[in-house]
Amino acid sequence: MKGDRVEIVVDAGDTTRTYEMVAARAGRRVETAVRRGVVEVSEVTRTGTVVRTARFMASRVLALVEQPVPREQASETAERRPLREDPKT
Repeated sequence: MKGDRVEIVVDAGDTTRTYEMVAARAGRRVETAVRRGVVEVSEVTRTGTVVRTARFMASRVLALVEQPVPREQASETAERRPLREDPKT
């Protein structure tokens, strides 16, 4: 969903560097994967097409923080919807 973010903190020798991958457009999401010692963060469209990818050596990654956009609309509709009572009881 637009606004999903992943922050990657990487050890760069004597300092740390922070990178951020953000889903830039509506319908896109950010996916993470760890394969063969590489952390891969990708922005993906609805159809699964990869738009851009960032790769980091897993041994250098200090933190990987996923920050999804709050889904306010879904929680509001669930609170407003009344529970149905069973007429048989």
